[in-house]
Amino acid sequence: MKSREIPTAALVLGVNVTDHDLTFRSLSEALQDNITPYIALLEAKDCPGIKNLMQKLMGKLMNCYIDVNSLEDEDYVQVSQNRIRCSMTSLINWYKSVTKQTASKKADSETLSKKRTSSSRHWQSPPVVVIFKDMESFTTKVLQDFIVISSQHIHELPLVLIFGIATSPMIIHSLLPHSVSSLLCIELFQSLSSKEHLCTIIDKLILTAQFPFKLGEKVLQVLINIFLYHDFSVQNFIKGFQLCVMEHFYSQPLSVLCCQLVEAKKRVNSLSHDQCENIRRLPSFRRYVESQASEKQIALLTADNFLKEIIQKLLEDLHVYHENYVLVLRCLHVFTSFLPKYPLGKQIRELHCACLENRVWETKEYESCLQLARMLNKSDLVTMLQQCVEIFVSSSGKEFGKTVEKLKEFLTQFQELEAEAFQEQDVSVSSQKELQKKTDLYRLQKTLMELKESRRSKKLTKFEMLRSEVVDYIDSLVRNYLVPADHKTLHEIVYFNTASVLRGHLNAAPRIALHTALNNPYSYLKNQALKSNGGSISNKAPDICIAYKLHLECGRLINLVDWLEAFSTVVNAAEGPDADAASSDQVDDIVHARFIRAVSELELLGFIKPSKQKTDHVARLTWGGC
Repeated sequence: MKSREIPTAALVLGVNVTDHDLTFRSLSEALQDNITPYIALLEAKDCPGIKNLMQKLMGKLMNCYIDVNSLEDEDYVQVSQNRIRCSMTSLINWYKSVTKQTASKKADSETLSKKRTSSSRHWQSPPVVVIFKDMESFTTKVLQDFIVISSQHIHELPLVLIFGIATSPMIIHSLLPHSVSSLLCIELFQSLSSKEHLCTIIDKLILTAQFPFKLGEKVLQVLINIFLYHDFSVQNFIKGFQLCVMEHFYSQPLSVLCCQLVEAKKRVNSLSHDQCENIRRLPSFRRYVESQASEKQIALLTADNFLKEIIQKLLEDLHVYHENYVLVLRCLHVFTSFLPKYPLGKQIRELHCACLENRVWETKEYESCLQLARMLNKSDLVTMLQQCVEIFVSSSGKEFGKTVEKLKEFLTQFQELEAEAFQEQDVSVSSQKELQKKTDLYRLQKTLMELKESRRSKKLTKFEMLRSEVVDYIDSLVRNYLVPADHKTLHEIVYFNTASVLRGHLNAAPRIALHTALNNPYSYLKNQALKSNGGSISNKAPDICIAYKLHLECGRLINLVDWLEAFSTVVNAAEGPDADAASSDQVDDIVHARFIRAVSELELLGFIKPSKQKTDHVARLTWGGC
C-alpha cells in the first residue's frame, strides 16, 4: 500500500437490496466488538454534497444529533455545548483527543487490575471505518472530493472505507476517474448469494422434523416465486413464512395441536366435544374413517375418548412420517443432483415441491431419472451410496437400520467387483500373450465367433445387475416414504395450504386497489355521505374520485374543457341557484384549481398523459373498469 492510499473494501452484496440493512448492521456490530468503536454508516440520500457528508460523518462518529435540513448550521455540528466546524481538521483533532483519553483510561485500568477490559478488544489505534451503504447512488463529485481530501490526511486519521455494491465492482472505476481510484487500495469481498441463504433457510426451517409447522406445495411455491422473480430478498421470504404461521394459527381452530409431539398428546386429552367434532369434519379424517370397519367407524364418530386415543396414534404416525420423509428426500436428492439436465430439479426445494404436489414416482421426470440412473458409472454410484449412508446414519431413529446395512452391502459388492476386475484384467493380459504365440487361423476364427455370440446375447454384466438392483432399492424407498403429505391423516393440523390468502397479502394488485379506491371511496373512507346509488357521482367525494369517474365516461382523447365543465357541475351541485354573483368568479377559480390538481394526480398515477395531437386534450391510458 502506497503512502497516500486509503484501505478500501469493495463488498459485493448482490441485488437483494432489502437485505443489505441487516448485513451492514451485522458487519458494524462485528467491527465494533473486535476492531474499532468508530464506525459511520452513510447513505446517498443523506449526502447530496460534501458538506452534508462531513456533517453526517462527524455526527455519526461523535454520537450527536444532526439536523441536516437546517441551512444555518450546515458547516457545524453541535457536540454537547460546543459547535464544531465540519472539516477534516476538526475530525482529526477530535480523533486524537478521543484516542488519548481511551489510552489513558486503559493504562489506568491496567494498573488497577490486570484483568482485560472491554476496551482492550479494540486496536491500540483503532481505525475510523466509513461505510458507503449504497455506493452506486452517491454523486460522483461527492465521492471524489471525499476520497481526495481523506487521502491527504491518511497519516493523521487512519481511515478505512467500505463500499456496498449491488451490481459489479467495476462501478468503482465507472464512477471514479483513475486519478481518484488510484488513491484507493481496494480489496474485493463477495458475499454469499441470496439463493444460498434461501437454501439454508429451507433446510433449517422446512426440511426438518424439529418444527411441526409445515408449508403446503402451493404456498411454498408462492414464496419461492416471489423470491426468484421479484426481489431475491431472504428477509421478505422469512416475513412471508411468518405470515403463513400467523394465518395458520389464526384461521385453523385445530392448530392448537400443531406443536411438539409430547405436548400435542397432552393437549389431545383436554380437547372439548366441539374440537372433536372439528376433527371429525376434516377431509383426511373422513377418508380414514371410511377405510375402517363399521364398528370402529361408529366408535370414531360417537365416542370422544376413543377418538382421542386414535388421534394420539395418528399424530405420532404423522411425526414419524415427517422424519422418514426428510431423510429419504435427501437421499433421492443425492441421486438426482448427479444426473444430467436435472429432470427433478437441481435444488432440493424443487424436489420437495414435486413430492408434495403428487406421487413423484408417477411423473415422467421421475421415470427419466431412473433411466439416467441406470447408466451411471461405478465411481458416481459409490459416491452416492456413501452420501446416503451418512444421511441415514446421522438420523437418531431406528427406522433405517436395515437400510444402512443394505447400502453398506452394496458398497462391499462394488469393492468385490473392482477386485474381480483386476484379476480378470491380469488373466486377459496373459491370454493375449498366448494368442500372440499361437496365431493359427482356427483359433482366430473361434475367438471371432465367440465375440459375435456374446454381442448377440447381450447378457448383463455383474456391475449392470448390481447397478439395477441399487436403483430398484432406492425406488422402493421413494415409493414407501415419499407419499404426498395430503394423503396422510390429520395433515390439515400442521400444514398451511391456503395459497390464495398468501397471494392476497403478498402479491399486490395496485390497479384493482386504485380502481376500488377511486371508483368507490366509501370502501376505504367509510363515510356514509360517500355512498352512491348505481353509477351516480357524489359531490362530497374527493376531487380525484370525481375526476376519475368522469374520465371513465370518455373515449381515447378527453377534452379538458368538457371535463372541467362536468367536474364543476358535479362539485357545484349542492349549491343553490341563488348564489351571489359577486363570489361566482372566486368560486370558479377555486373549482378550476381543484380540477387542475385532480388531473395532475391522475397523470401521476398513470391514467392519462398529455396528447400531442391536440393541445387542449389528454390521452387516456387505461381501458375498462380495472
